Amino acid sequence: MVNRSYWTEAVERAWRERSVVWLYGVRRSGKTCLCRSLPGVEYFDCELPRVRRMLADPEAFLGSLRGRRIVLDEIHRLANPSELLKIAADHFPSCRVLATGSSSLAATAKFRDTLTGRKRNVWLTPMILPDLADFGREDMRRRLLHGGLPPFFLADRPPESDFQEWLDDYWAKDIQDLFRLERRFSFQRFAELLFAQSGGIFEATACAAPCEVSRTTVGNYLKVLEATLVVHVVRPFSTRRAAEIVSAPRVYAFDTGFVCCHRGWTDLRDDDCGPLWEHVVLNEMFARRQRGDVHHWRDKRGHEVDFVLAGARHAPTAIECKWRADRFDPAGMLAFRRQYPHGGNVVVAQDVGRAYERRFGGLRVRFTGLPGLASGVARI
Repeated sequence: MVNRSYWTEAVERAWRERSVVWLYGVRRSGKTCLCRSLPGVEYFDCELPRVRRMLADPEAFLGSLRGRRIVLDEIHRLANPSELLKIAADHFPSCRVLATGSSSLAATAKFRDTLTGRKRNVWLTPMILPDLADFGREDMRRRLLHGGLPPFFLADRPPESDFQEWLDDYWAKDIQDLFRLERRFSFQRFAELLFAQSGGIFEATACAAPCEVSRTTVGNYLKVLEATLVVHVVRPFSTRRAAEIVSAPRVYAFDTGFVCCHRGWTDLRDDDCGPLWEHVVLNEMFARRQRGDVHHWRDKRGHEVDFVLAGARHAPTAIECKWRADRFDPAGMLAFRRQYPHGGNVVVAQDVGRAYERRFGGLRVRFTGLPGLASGVARI
């Protein structure tokens, strides 16, 4: 069993802050394997009827495990998982509880509200840079083509049938349990369209006809996909200036493997790697920051910046993603800095080993690889 060192430390750090930790992420991202790899834990699979019977009396169950580290895997199978975690947090703080479950459970208001202030969250994203080292396969092209779900990444060939099986399970086990959508064809067709067009500007009207639903329904589908982490909606960064595009989000699939599958890519050219590299950079930022507040920027003259990070105490950082550093065109960043003069400018390129800086007129830009970006984004 592989020890995913970055995520193990993330869970341990969360446990030092709260006794209850919620580990969430899309299915097959490796939650169960991560839980089983943690030292000194007692593991309980809530899919098993005998385990659910044990948990029917939460006080007796937790009372027998005082001072222990326990994993409650697939906790969404319980009748009232929020109640159990609330009891653990309030009355059995000596128990260290790590709960996992469907990403759709985390999207419900009841689950969030009941546990506000009582737990720490760890978002297990698709594989990031430290995972490639832990799995002994530091091959970025493989990561782009196969994606970042561990069993798919480790497969000898991109597992096309497994991508479809994943979507079928997602519909049956995540969507139907909580959202009760009725038109499977339309919903899955919409997801497939987003995967194929991933990284592009989202236009609801263009998706309505091929999915045979209304524009309003398309908007509802997008909310469901975003809430369950299957797509990421990257909204425009703006202070409502006249020259800015303020209402056109970009939508990214959660994983590059699904993008390649739905674009029919079985081998990657350099031109294919560029847009996929954007997805990997975005995923790395989500993992390191543990939140989804990443934006893009675009003005009415067509200038763009891939990503913008803006913290409450930081001027906006502009980030461009390039597979090859020599393909960077500074026009977008220069236009952005005419509107927002202060803040860092970063180009994240796959072929940069040691970070360096270049000037483009009055613009100073730092070129770095993924490790250099990862070490800085968590602080923004």
